[in-house]
Amino acid sequence: MVPNSTNDTRSPIKVLAERRKALFSRLEQGAMRGFLAEHTRALDDYFQESFEKSEVGPRMRVDKNPYAVVALGGYGRGEQCVHSDVDLLLLFRGKVPAEAAGLVREIVYPLWDAGLEVGYATRTVAETLKLAADDFEVLTSLVDARFLCGVSFLYTDMMERLQEVLKSRGKAFVQWLAETSEARHRRYGDSAALLEPNLKEGQGGLRDYHFMRWAAAALHGAREPRDLEYLGVLTHGEYAELCLALDFVWLVRNRAHLLCGRKCDQLHFEYQHKVAASLGFSSHGNLEGIELFLKTLHSRMETIKESRQVLLAGILPRRAGKKSGRSRVPGVFVRKSALEFDSPEAIVDNPKLLVKIFAESARLKLPLSVEAARLVREFSHLAGEDFSRDPEVAADMERILTARAPVLGVLEKMLSTGFLPRLIPELAGIQNRIQYTEYHVYPVDKHSVRTVQTIKDFAAGGGRFPLAAQLYKEVSPKKLLLWAALLHDVGKGTTRENHAEAGAAVAERIMLRMGYPRRHAELVGFLVREHLSLVKTATRRDLNDERTAISMARLVGDATRLKMLYLLTVADSVATGPKAWNDWSASLVKDLFFKANQVLSHGTLASKKTVRELAKKREEVLTLAKSGEERKAVEELWDVLSPRYVNDMPAGRIAEHVRMFRGLADRQAVMDFSRGPGKDVRAITVCAKDRPGLFSRIAGVLALHNLNILNARIYTWRNHVALDEFFVTRPADPLFEEEAAARAGADLARALSGDMDLEAALQKNLSARMAKKPGPAPTRREKVVVDNENSGFFTIIEVHAYDQPGLLYRITDTLYRCRLDVWVAKIATKADQVVDVFYVRDFDGQKVEDEKRVEEIKRALEEGVLAINQPACPATPPSRKTGEEGDIP
Repeated sequence: MVPNSTNDTRSPIKVLAERRKALFSRLEQGAMRGFLAEHTRALDDYFQESFEKSEVGPRMRVDKNPYAVVALGGYGRGEQCVHSDVDLLLLFRGKVPAEAAGLVREIVYPLWDAGLEVGYATRTVAETLKLAADDFEVLTSLVDARFLCGVSFLYTDMMERLQEVLKSRGKAFVQWLAETSEARHRRYGDSAALLEPNLKEGQGGLRDYHFMRWAAAALHGAREPRDLEYLGVLTHGEYAELCLALDFVWLVRNRAHLLCGRKCDQLHFEYQHKVAASLGFSSHGNLEGIELFLKTLHSRMETIKESRQVLLAGILPRRAGKKSGRSRVPGVFVRKSALEFDSPEAIVDNPKLLVKIFAESARLKLPLSVEAARLVREFSHLAGEDFSRDPEVAADMERILTARAPVLGVLEKMLSTGFLPRLIPELAGIQNRIQYTEYHVYPVDKHSVRTVQTIKDFAAGGGRFPLAAQLYKEVSPKKLLLWAALLHDVGKGTTRENHAEAGAAVAERIMLRMGYPRRHAELVGFLVREHLSLVKTATRRDLNDERTAISMARLVGDATRLKMLYLLTVADSVATGPKAWNDWSASLVKDLFFKANQVLSHGTLASKKTVRELAKKREEVLTLAKSGEERKAVEELWDVLSPRYVNDMPAGRIAEHVRMFRGLADRQAVMDFSRGPGKDVRAITVCAKDRPGLFSRIAGVLALHNLNILNARIYTWRNHVALDEFFVTRPADPLFEEEAAARAGADLARALSGDMDLEAALQKNLSARMAKKPGPAPTRREKVVVDNENSGFFTIIEVHAYDQPGLLYRITDTLYRCRLDVWVAKIATKADQVVDVFYVRDFDGQKVEDEKRVEEIKRALEEGVLAINQPACPATPPSRKTGEEGDIP
């Protein structure tokens, strides 16, 4: 029986708990220096004291079967973070005795009771070494082994024999480390370029540093971190930078552990503001505190990533290719399949080699050597603003952008070495700059480089983007499109508002400085200024309103500019991240492109052919009728269908809607659920007797069933029947989509008949959903824009807000209470941000143009968006007057 030592106030576990509490308190107050070592030492003292006071230990006869307690993993390295695991090895010379279980109960169980995660193994030396030789996972843990207590020579003997294992299997071990490292990077991503980085496992995380230690130990017998400098793997400056980077990442990791109350290596949005504030980051210039914190973190993780790559370049065999010889550029040569400078003096004599070596890298598809990259960093100061005025330098930069080979690696290396911001100083403002939203996956500089690469990928063929691939072949000059891709977000370095306008002026200045003619500079400036116009218009305006396409055609002016703008739009969205570009947004942008191109080619969307096509469509619908009664219904209904509805809908859909109408009879509504235009999009069609607030009630029911609305098309026939189509994300469980749709249909009927308290049901549902993991805290207020200029028939209302469950219901319910009737809705969601656009008229069928009334509506919407229970336009409005057919475009 093990005595209950926790009753003794001087027990080892009590002392450890008090020491950890004091350490964590100091850490919370900002005292990080020495924390890892002190936390490790506190655990060491616990094990050593527990060993000394052990009742089981003396019975195990250490003289006959020596044993030792050994620290492994992060604990072995002395990197014990707040909630890191504690890994142990109970090592025996001979057979593991039965009493070993009692020793475990003495020293491990109290730690478990105290809430620590402890892993242990009991093995003999022979078993341990055999496992290490057979299993590289075991070998990895033993490389970090550190003696704690017991018989020290047993540990020393194991480590000496372990060196023999490393000598015999070192190269294979390092190759395995490199392969598992690459697999880990594929799984967790590039932490130096992600908004929710994994501080440990991602590329640029702490595990990359551990890889360096393990590889150096296997190949060079390194035991201490400083050996990376002594062995010549890193220069003195590189090692100093690595230490600074590690200290910051450990600081952030420990803060995250404290905030989470558990081990937490993924820096989720919900903790980022708290960590930044706890570290004292505050707004500076046009950077908010959270953005400055993430900029610093990404910079530090970039250092760790680069340090790993330096070591990797020196230990792994080069791929097949041109292994040595001269290049086309005097002063640059190839050695071991990497580019080198002849000497530092060659760079001093000819600074243009700094850009020429990258041009050669793009041409030959070869990387810079470690030493060449070091020299670029050291001599980047030679590339100033006047440097880029040199025609030869501008030509080399153009070659890098237009090289047929993928240029992502070349441009990224130009960024990581600091050369690209030296060559183009305006890019310094976006280096490691964070866009604090869920859909911006990468920092601005890396996003810009990825945008260039995405356009380059269009040249490789159709793939996911056949239209883009075709258009890329047609546009010329391609170099200007690629320049626009690189510079499209440069304005974010100077302003938080209207970065496209600011960036256009900066881009033109850069192009002129690099010797391009003014017309080329103005084209790049145009593309930068308007790079958001296509996607904004497509997702915020009614594409069936001819004015939309005409306005876009007037904006771009000619077909070449339109094609370039389309390519830049797609590349920008794709490079932003998966939440910024989906099947739905792609179809909208493509639709607007084709319509604007039609206007540019033929001067109008309408033609004499349109009338004939409408007549032909009527005949097609009649042909699709399945019975004489259905055919008669089509003939009776045709004259009450609005031209906008007939023009929008294909004949097959109109026939389906006629069947839905015939099934309506005395029911409140009929709902149909089908597949939408994308694999993850579903179409919900509602045929209902029109009434005030119908749209908001449908939106509320869909929110109740967690169906996120992507877009909506609303039509009112002249017989007071509403035909509304909603495009939504598919239900969470794809196996029970039909059941989910049936439940939503039943709830809609109940909501319309008054048998359901929709508001109460939503409150209950949304309260539970809002309690789940939040996204990034908003960095700007919601905004409401009322536009009476861009439509002759409707007032256009834009609501900019951060997305949250039930938002669309609250907005549309507010519009209803403000006596407004929604005729067209454009629902545009990018991850956490929403721009919902509504084409509305008042209940008398008129636009809302009175300034006082406009302000009332704006105020009501702002209150409705900002506060879930805030009353807005509280008076229940009277029933609307349905507009005449001629009022509907």
